[in-house]
Amino acid sequence: MTMNVENKEGISVKKLVYAALATALICISTMFIQVTIPLGYAHFGNTFILLSSYLFGKRVGAASAAVGSALADFLTGYAIWIIPTLIIKSIMGFVIGSLSNKNNHPKKVASAGLLAGAVISNAWMVVGYTFSGAILYGSLAAGLASTPGLILEGVVNIVAFYILAFILEKSSFIKTMTR
Repeated sequence: MTMNVENKEGISVKKLVYAALATALICISTMFIQVTIPLGYAHFGNTFILLSSYLFGKRVGAASAAVGSALADFLTGYAIWIIPTLIIKSIMGFVIGSLSNKNNHPKKVASAGLLAGAVISNAWMVVGYTFSGAILYGSLAAGLASTPGLILEGVVNIVAFYILAFILEKSSFIKTMTR
C-alpha cells in the first residue's frame, strides 16, 4: 500500500500524517516557551503554523493550526480562548497556505506570495486576538493591552519561520516532503 492512497474525500494518508505531525508541532511549540502578555501569552506556535501551511497547503494548514493551537490553550489553562483560537488560527493557516502555494506546491521561500501570506496572516492574528480580548473582557482597552505583545510575537514568529524555511529549502527537505 502506498502512502498516497486517497479516501473518497481526496485526502491521502500522507496528508493525514503531515496534518497530525503539524498539529503536534504547533501544540508543543505553543506550550513549550511562553512569554506572558496582557490577556494571554506569546509563543512560537505561529512559526509552525506558517511552516505547515506553507509546506502542506491551506487545508492542512488551517486544520492543524486550529486544532494544535486550541489544544495548547486547553492544556495550558486558557480554555476561555479555545473558540477564538479555533477561528483565528484556522483563518491564519488558510491565508498563508493560499498565498504561499501554487497548484498544491510551495512557492520559493523568497516569493512575494509567501511574504504577503506571512504578514497578512499575522496581522489577522493581532486583530483577531485584540477584538476577541475586547469581547471576552468587556473592554476595547483590555483587548488593546495585548496588541503590542501580539505584534512582537508576530514579527518574531515570521523571522523564525523564514530562518527555518530557508534552511529547509537549502537542504532539499521541502522538495522531499511535498512530492
